[in-house]
Amino acid sequence: MNSFDIIKTVRVTEKGTAQSELNKYTLVADKRATKIQIRQAVEELFKVKVVKVNTMNVRGKTRRQRTASAGKTSDWKKAIVTLKQGDKISLT
Repeated sequence: MNSFDIIKTVRVTEKGTAQSELNKYTLVADKRATKIQIRQAVEELFKVKVVKVNTMNVRGKTRRQRTASAGKTSDWKKAIVTLKQGDKISLT
């Protein structure tokens, strides 16, 4: 997998924006990616130094939209990346 396959997107939420003041950013990563692969991909794509990577697998929610049968959103992997003091990811 290359870096673009590993890192899917940066999650921009209210909690994530508050964490960015602590040099922590929330990313959506490939479900098969390891912490080491996520660290290397972030350092390559954003040109920053990663101090720590925390990951968790998030289960999709069951949803119903105008039907009797329920569907399900996709499962995904959340990665919280802590950067070295002074480094920053531009979210704009």
